[in-house]
Formats: sequence, C-alpha cells, structure tokens
Amino acid sequence: MTDRTRLHDLHDLGQSPWMDNLRRGWLTSGELARWVERGIRGLTSNPSIFQKAISTGTDYDEQFGRLIDGGTSVTDAYWSLVASDIEGALALLRPVYDASDGIDGFVSVEVAPALARDSAGTESAARHLHEAIAEPNLYVKIPGTAEGIAPIQTMIGEGRSINVTLIFSLDRYAEVMEAYLAGLEQAQGDLSRISSVASFFISRVDTEVDRRLEEIGTPAALALRGQAAIAQAQVAYARFRATFRGERWDALVARGARVQRPLWASTSTKNPAYPDTSYVDLLIGPDTVNTMPEETVDAFLDHGTVARTVDTDASAAQATLDALATVGVDLDDVAQVLEDQGVAAFAKAFDELIGALDTKADTLGEA
Repeated sequence: MTDRTRLHDLHDLGQSPWMDNLRRGWLTSGELARWVERGIRGLTSNPSIFQKAISTGTDYDEQFGRLIDGGTSVTDAYWSLVASDIEGALALLRPVYDASDGIDGFVSVEVAPALARDSAGTESAARHLHEAIAEPNLYVKIPGTAEGIAPIQTMIGEGRSINVTLIFSLDRYAEVMEAYLAGLEQAQGDLSRISSVASFFISRVDTEVDRRLEEIGTPAALALRGQAAIAQAQVAYARFRATFRGERWDALVARGARVQRPLWASTSTKNPAYPDTSYVDLLIGPDTVNTMPEETVDAFLDHGTVARTVDTDASAAQATLDALATVGVDLDDVAQVLEDQGVAAFAKAFDELIGALDTKADTLGEA
C-alpha cells in the first residue's frame, strides 16, 4: 500500500489530480499503475504528447511493423498505436472510474488537429473515436474553437463524454458551458453517465500577457506580470459556479446531470522566475481537475501547498483583469493568438510524427 501523498490531500479538497502524459512504457513497466497508487486519478493526452512518445525509443516499433507489413497505411497505423495506449490506460484507470461512480478515471484522446476549424469533420471524428474505443471512461477531446462548439453540443446530446480543450477566454468558456447544458437538454433519459470537463489553459496566458506587458513597459504594466493566468482562471471558476445553479440546472440534476468541471491545463510554469507549483497551489477547489506533466506532479508532491485557493477572492481576480485592460492588454486578442498557436502546434506535431512514421515505414520496407 502506497503512503498517502499530497495528491490524496488535493482530492480531499475536491480537486482531482490528473497526469498530462501517456506513453507505452508507462503501461508495460507498471509506472502508470504506480502513479495511480500515489493519487493520480485520470490522464490527458494530445498530439504533441503522442509525437514525443512514438517518435522516440522503440516501444512502438513491433506493433507499427506488424501494421505496415499487413498493409495498413501510416496514418491508420498511427491511430492504432494511439488506440492501443488509450485502451491500456482506460483498463488501468477503470477501477478509479468505478470507485468514484464515474467522476474520475478518465483518459482523453484528441481528434485529429487538422479538424480544429472543421465542425462537420470534428463531429464525425469524435463519434468515430467513441465508437471505436467504446469504454465509459473515455473522453474525446474537442478543441474549444468557434467551430468546435456545435460538435460539443451534438456529442453531449448523443450521450458521449467530452473533454473540451484549448480554452483561453472567458467568453469562449461561456459558450462551452452553454453547449454542455444544451447538449444535456437534448440527451435522452438518465444523464448520470454523460461527463465533461472544460480545459482552461493556464501558463500560456501568462507567457503571452507578460510579453505584452513588457512591451508596454510602464511601471503599472510591469507590476502585473505573472498575474493574468491565475486571475482569469479564478474568474472562470466563479462563472462556473454561477452557471451550474438555478432552475435550469436543477431540472437537469433531477435527471442525473453532473457539472462540467473546469480542468486546469498547461500548468507547468514556463517562466523560471515563478514558483514551479503556482499553477496548482493557487487553483485548488471543489469540482475542479488539474492535469499536470510529470515534473509539476513531482514538484507538487515535494513542496506544493494544499489549501482551498481558487475562490478566496474572486473580486480581486476580476480587479486584476480590469487592471490589465487599463494598461492596454486586450485579453480577447491574447486568447485568439493563443488559440491559433495551440491549433498550429498540435497540427505541426501531428505532421512531424506522420513524417517520421513514413520514414520508418520506408526503412522497414527496405529491410
């Protein structure tokens, strides 16, 4: 039996610690099982994570070789590799799902990044992934782009669980929550097994806002560095609380509905001047998820602070956002830039991985 850790303490305060990583070696070596014993309660993945996992080392070579030898295309082989990892993680985390009555134990897989601006393609791909990997603790990730909103509502309406990713603005977050509510209203029967999280990206907001504050250069602007991401997430949490209450929500709860939890993503600090656990320590509270890369989990286990912080002063958080506007930071523009960068980064990682697999397939063919 593994000793109690800060991750267990985090869960006692209502926040679920998840891991933002997945690779074949974790499944075969027992490493993922050890993380679960230490308190990890779910997994997220994205195209960049799989690009790193599959393109380094030899863990995937045997399966990839068999697929190519059998006539499978490189792109289809990639999805088979991904599905194998996701299915292995789903099985390992199924006990967490069952023990939590379907709150945790989820594993996320993302639709192809090229679909981020394609509503119809996103809907079709999300449906296909849910049908191909038909497990109750699967989240299919749909980007929270303007084009992603309708597919989110449709998938929820069909009873499919969704992780909405790449959320960078409060306005888009409001649209995501509305899509979830409207989808639940369209769904038939018991709603208790329809689940969703809304992944609000954190550290990238500070990176972009700090860059702009340094360009502005005034003392008032420079004093706001490192504050935007936490403030925006804390205001988002207040809006989450306000949305999931009242008559409309009560009617859905009567049918078994569960809140769409905010998920804090991109929680490793990019600026070494900031504490390495700040995007965990300052966003702790009920009905939330924090998905962390290994180094952030390790840092939090070592010296993180466990206390309810996400809603200690929502008015101060809003004042920070107001101050950013006053010095000339347009958070709507920040969000659009970050969304475009995020979509492009995932597409680039996917294209690079397919290129590397093409090369590997050619090498296998020459052998």
